Amino acid sequence: MKLLRILVPVLIGLMAAPTIAELDLNTPEGVVAVQRKIHCSTVDGEEKTYVWQGHGYARRPGQPDKRIFGLLGMNVRQCVSVTNDKGEVGYRLISREVMLYLDPDTGEVLRTWDNPYTGETVDVIHVANDPVNGRPNFGYGRDGKIAQLPIKMVGDYWQMNLEIPLFYHNILGGNYQKYVGGSYHATELFNYYGMADSLLDDQLTSINPGISWVRIAQWLPWMEMGGRDGITYFNAQGTKLKSWDDLPDLLKSEIAANYPKYRHAPPGDDQRPNETSWTFFKKELDRRAIKEDGTAKKHQGH
Repeated sequence: MKLLRILVPVLIGLMAAPTIAELDLNTPEGVVAVQRKIHCSTVDGEEKTYVWQGHGYARRPGQPDKRIFGLLGMNVRQCVSVTNDKGEVGYRLISREVMLYLDPDTGEVLRTWDNPYTGETVDVIHVANDPVNGRPNFGYGRDGKIAQLPIKMVGDYWQMNLEIPLFYHNILGGNYQKYVGGSYHATELFNYYGMADSLLDDQLTSINPGISWVRIAQWLPWMEMGGRDGITYFNAQGTKLKSWDDLPDLLKSEIAANYPKYRHAPPGDDQRPNETSWTFFKKELDRRAIKEDGTAKKHQGH
């Protein structure tokens, strides 16, 4: 009887426990919901912030690799629902991001960088890309079939690997890159991971996965490496935060001082072309040239 008195409340509790409905990754709606939970939120306009930190390295043939700076970055984002001509509901990711280059030893923000390969000291231009937006996504692949997300379940965990090879016209190059080279060439490697039950729980509007990011690319333009052989590679890891306020103090103070609009994501109807490190660098060079030209003319007038 004593055992029965113990078991009956337990059984009643189990029978009364609500069943957790899971998202179906074999439907476009499930694919959209899972992607929104990972990247932002299923709630339109709800801002989310990713943070990452790591190191950047340089490699030249015949020489040991060099750790050239630290990395500390953030991306503030929101998702908005969109509808296609078939009446299907998908989403767009709207975001902007800052990444700082840090002294590899002290962790301080670099303002100038002593190039170990040229002996020159150059100005550092940090990443300040606005916007970094996604295309409309309706849960289908390029073949028109339901997208098969590269998500694998490993025990109680899920993981997703994304490889993004990049090869396109370099904004700093001329009109003949097809014939003489000079195109932008890089690879971005993303790895996301988290608990499987939270990923598929359709009651959760967002999750906070871990993320790792690797970038293999050419020299950054502000390094002034010209046509010298070699590459850079970055290795960083991070997560989606519960709040923008959870960002590292160094990043928050730098944003407040130099990038105040990065406190929030762009508006949900943003249709501007995406910014890259190369387009931002070109704009910065053009801005400085205009400023210097204006200063020169002012001096000439006196």
